[in-house]
Parts: sequence; C-alpha cells; structure tokens
Amino acid sequence: MTVLEQGNITIHTENIFPIIKKSLYTDHEIFLRELISNAVDAIGKLKMVSFAGEFSGEIGEPAIHISIDKEKKTLSISDNGIGMSVDEVKKYINQVAFSSAEEFIEKYQKNSDQQIIGHFGLGFYSSFMVASLVEIDTLSCRDGSTPVHWSCDGSPSFEISESSRTERGTKITLTLQDEEAEYLEPARIKQLVKTYCDFMPVAISLDGEVINKQKAPWKESPQNLTKEDYLEFYRYLYPFEEEPLLWVHLNTDYPFTLNGILYFPKLRPDLDLTKGQAKLFCNQVFVSDRCDEVIPKFLLPLRGVIDSTDIPLNVSRSALTSDRTVRRISDYISKKVGDRLKELFHDDRGAYTKGWEDLSTFIKFGCLNDDKFKKQIEDIIIYRTTYTPSAPEGTTEGDDAWKSSAPSLPYTTLNEYLERNKERHAKSAPAATEGEESAPKYENRVFYATDEASQAPYIQLHKSQGLEVLFLDSFIDTHFVGFLEREHSDIKFSRVDAELDSSLIQSDETPEIIDPNTNKTRSEQIQEIFATAINKPQVTIRTESLKGDNAQSTPPAMVLLPESTRRMRDMMAMMQQQVAEFPEDHVLVVNTAHPLIQNLANINKGSIVQESGTSPNQALVNLVCQHIYDLALMAQKGINADGMNTFVERSNQVLTKLTER
Repeated sequence: MTVLEQGNITIHTENIFPIIKKSLYTDHEIFLRELISNAVDAIGKLKMVSFAGEFSGEIGEPAIHISIDKEKKTLSISDNGIGMSVDEVKKYINQVAFSSAEEFIEKYQKNSDQQIIGHFGLGFYSSFMVASLVEIDTLSCRDGSTPVHWSCDGSPSFEISESSRTERGTKITLTLQDEEAEYLEPARIKQLVKTYCDFMPVAISLDGEVINKQKAPWKESPQNLTKEDYLEFYRYLYPFEEEPLLWVHLNTDYPFTLNGILYFPKLRPDLDLTKGQAKLFCNQVFVSDRCDEVIPKFLLPLRGVIDSTDIPLNVSRSALTSDRTVRRISDYISKKVGDRLKELFHDDRGAYTKGWEDLSTFIKFGCLNDDKFKKQIEDIIIYRTTYTPSAPEGTTEGDDAWKSSAPSLPYTTLNEYLERNKERHAKSAPAATEGEESAPKYENRVFYATDEASQAPYIQLHKSQGLEVLFLDSFIDTHFVGFLEREHSDIKFSRVDAELDSSLIQSDETPEIIDPNTNKTRSEQIQEIFATAINKPQVTIRTESLKGDNAQSTPPAMVLLPESTRRMRDMMAMMQQQVAEFPEDHVLVVNTAHPLIQNLANINKGSIVQESGTSPNQALVNLVCQHIYDLALMAQKGINADGMNTFVERSNQVLTKLTER
C-alpha cells in the first residue's frame, strides 16, 4: 500500500476526542445513526450531481450495506453514493470537521444547547466513541478518480493512502473497542436501525437482509394513503394500543418545512397529560421520543410523528432549542388540528360525537390555554344533554328505523341548546330566596349537572318540567364552567342543585289557610317541624310546592348550595390543597307537595304529649325529618363519615318504629 500522505488533523487542542467521547453524545449507540445518515446524504448528493449533468454514469439502485466480522471485531457501513476524492477527504474529514475547533469547544462548554449541528461536521467523529480505529475506503463518482483510504486511531494523527476499492461510494470500517462488543451482534444492529433509521428512503441491509421499512407514510401525500394505511402505521408505532380516534396529516414547505401524522389516542387513566407522546424525526432520521417544545401543551398526549429540518437541535440532536420557528410550528400544528376537528364535526358528526369523551379533554384544555385555538373551535364544543330529539315526521318513536337512528347519548352545541330553549328561558327566572328581591330574568340560561348519579333527583325535576340539562361532568369542567361564563357574559349558568327555577315551583295565588290553634299556615308549620328536628340555625329552611308528573316522583326535600358559595368553597379548597368541606350555611327546600311531607304534618298535628314532655309520634317525626335531611345532603355529597354512621343508625330506628306499628 502506497502512503500518499501523513499528517495531523487541523486542530489546536488535544482534547477534542475526549469531548466527543464523554460530553458531546450521551448515548454511544447514535454513532450508527450518524454514519447511516452520512451514507444517505452521499446517495442524495449523487442524484443531485446527476440531475445537474455532472455525472453521466448509471446511478443504480441506492443501497447501504452493513457487515459484521466478529473475529476481526469490525463493523462496516458502505454506500454507493457520490464518494470522495483525495482532496475531498482532506477537506471534509480533516479540515471541515475540526475547523474552528476551539470556537466549538468554547461554545459547547458555555451552552450545550447552541444550534450548531452541521456547523462542525462532527457526526462522522461520533464513531470514535466505540472504535479504536476508524478507516474510510472511498471512490469518487468523478471520472478518473483514484480510490482513497483514510485511517485514524482516535488521536489527531491520520494517514491517507491508495485504496483497493473499485466501486463508486464509501465504506466506513470500525474496529470496535473491547467494551463495545455489543455492536458486533446482529440483533443489536437490527434494533438500532429500526429505532433510528427505519424510515430512511434507502434500503439498509445487514449481511444481505434488508432490515428497514424505507417508506415514511408522513412523507406521502394524504391522497395516496388509505384509512388502513394510517391505522397500520399507528399499530406499527404503538403495537399494544387501541385504535386512534382520528388523525391529522401535516404537510407544508412554507414558511418552514414540516411533515408528520398526529393521532388522537383514546385516553387512559394512567396517561400523563403533561408528557409528550409524539416522536421527533429530522429528514426521516429518528431524533427523540418526545418533542414537547414543538407540540402545543394541550396537544402533548397526541401520538405520531413530527419531521422537520427546520427544528433547531443541539449538536448531538439530543435536545431542541426554543426559537421563533419552533413557536410558529407549534401554532401551525394547533391550527391544523383545529381544522381537522371542524372537518370531522361537519362531515361526520356521528364519529365526532362517538369520540367526544376522549376529544373533549384536548379541546377544552386548548380553549383554556390557547386563544387562537379557542376562537377556531368554540362552535364545535358539544355537551351531553337530557334532550331527546323528536321522531321525524311520518314515524313514531316506537319505529325500529327511528330507534336505530336516534342517538343513545345525544350531544348538542351551546348555540343549539340556546336556540331550542330561548322561548322557555325568556319566560323563566330563578326563584328568589328568603329575604332577596326577585332575581333578574335571563333570556339565555344554561342548566347543567356535574354528577349524573348524585344529582339525579335535581335532573329529573328539571326534565319533568321540560327544562333541558347539560352535563359538565369531566375533571376539567370545574374550570371550564368559569371559562364559559367569562366568554358568554350574557348567559346565566345554573347548576341544577344551586337554585330552583320558577318553572319548577307550583305557584298558588290562593293564600294558605291559617290554623286558628297555632296561628300559622301549613307551610309555616312544616318549616317549624324541620327546624326543630334538625336543630341547625345555620341551615335556611324553605317550603315550596315542587312540580312533577306526580307528587310522589318529586324529592321530599332538596339541599341547595348557591353557585357563588359553592365556587368559593371549591376555590379555597384548591388553594389550600384540601378536600372541600360542605358549608354549614346552606338551604333546605322542603317539598310541601310530597305525600311524605304531608303525612309528617298530619302525624305531628295528632301528637299527644305525655307526662315526660314527649310523644311517640313526635319522636318519629323528628327521626323522619332528620332522615329526609340526610338523604338531601347525600345528593349534594354533603355528608361525612360520622354523618353516614348516624344516618345508618337512624334508618334502623325508623324502620324499627314503623314495624312496631
């Protein structure tokens, strides 16, 4: 072998290799990513010079070959790309890589997040993390080129000589260090190629077997992909997950280059909503499992792929640097997601509704945190509702066709809700509490519930009088109701257990008869019975005759917690990081139309006081009043553990006394 040149790599310090080995890259395994990336670049450059007419030969089928020799402890990566002449080896390997080396060291040590990838050509030198000797055999595509051999043992010394290579392209051979023997195992190389290089557009083979997929779906035009293509790609990325709800295909080359596919997953309880799930690629090269700086915060749980050459990375590609381009990309992703959601809402509302339980978290969180996104999608936010649409004209609700088409869980937008109910709401107003002036009337009102189970009596009461109720019962809705009120200051939002609408109360213009013995009306007597039995001065007791399909179907009593009181309680509990306690000041509405309440009044009226000052009837009335009050508290989740024990004991007492009769 004829030695053409010996010399030292252009460098003014001896410690560049220790920095590469110990500081620059955190994972040794990325050397393979860097060398394969260089090989793909070399193949791309060959195509460019061919198109420019500077190469007239046959390009052939692009290929990258990896081979392992365990006896020699060598790993080689070869390509049939553009190749290098001796002058190019000197320029790109000896000079460019270490040009301004001192400047690099100074910048890197001060700030490891400097956007300097590609500025110093250090990708190739990552091979010295694992190799004791690195050799290059290359032959340029230029006519009359001489094959070149370059070698370096990890010191600043190199040697250039003639090579025996006869085919155009470049081969990198690494003699691995003893502690890096894992890279002599085919399974380890296959795993690395799948992780970092699976979607590179060139076939990569290991000992004759192609080991990468090559096709990157996100680089395809959406028109060329079917639904099954998208689902197959998702299954490949996340093999043990349920199928996604929908996906968004990103494809733009101005004002930045960005490709990708983002999927809305079905949300699981163990999903961390603050941790990014999408994978970051750069030119089809895998960079990271997370790209939190690129994806808007409210979309972090989205899965899939983001690929852009305009996203600034640090020199090792291990971290993103935040800049104006990243923020613009984030805004673009947010807008594209909004467009896709609107498209689905208008084109296939059934599918949109079906996935709403999972989609709503993204959408509502986005509204709370991104004003542009909020304006984009505020009209497609939907709510589960008690409203049941009427059967189409010519059919009845009993028809099989109607049953199959009627939604089992109807959803509505806020505008649809208001339009359906504007006439009814214009006529209704909340009933004034004791000592208050008549409350103002609202043409736009929204009745809502936050817990379908515990608030069932309140919901049923509203439904019985034709009042539609929306469900705001997800964990984010505690904050979202406040947001809705700020956005819609002309709308009154009333939780079903906060106050009683006037349409729920039976108005009786005939004055009540006053009992001559007590000089009190029946309502006043009932109020006194409960006040005596409960014996809680902080509880305001009101008597109302509640409407219902029949008196028995309405609750005998209801605890109301005014909207402002409840929210203040919740806010204080959140600030103090404590469980919200039920306030002692609240309203107990006793339903005078309910047969149980009327029976209690009759029993109390017939009580005969014994010598002890009490009567069996009076004792029973007190027990039943307390029982009714506890039932009303339960609907508000206002009963604690001690109260529940007392309730159970009292229930047994009531049943015992009733059976004694």
